[in-house]
Amino acid sequence: MSLIARLRAYAEEALGLGTSEGRGPADDTHLAATALLVHVARVDGILDPSESERLARLVQGRYADSPAAAEALIARATAVDAEVRDVASLVEMIPHAANDSERQALLTMAWSVAGADGKVDEFEEALVERLGRLLGFDDAGIAAARHSGLSGAPAE
Repeated sequence: MSLIARLRAYAEEALGLGTSEGRGPADDTHLAATALLVHVARVDGILDPSESERLARLVQGRYADSPAAAEALIARATAVDAEVRDVASLVEMIPHAANDSERQALLTMAWSVAGADGKVDEFEEALVERLGRLLGFDDAGIAAARHSGLSGAPAE
């Protein structure tokens, strides 16, 4: 059983979400991406309400079609993040087929979540920069995502 299958089964069991039939690769990618954003939001040990709100808004805008769907996805992602605890494992769950714009959007959203409380502390900065490297970006790509994420530009 693959890592993603084990994590999905764990999340479904822990949250009583039923079976995973009907889920496809996009669902797995959305779950992994949301788990990465949850990880960023929680890395400094404080989940500020502004970070929670930003996370919910970004997830609903990109990976879910309603507030309830976003809430459910964030709950599943939180369970996955609690189980994995390693950003590299979460990045591995994102398909290699993800294009540059999808990876750039994820990195931009990570910067946006990190800065939602008005500051990016050293833990958040180190994590998001590492995430950028794991997603295959150089310094310029990471800087561009940081600028977009912290300036409020949409993650496209």
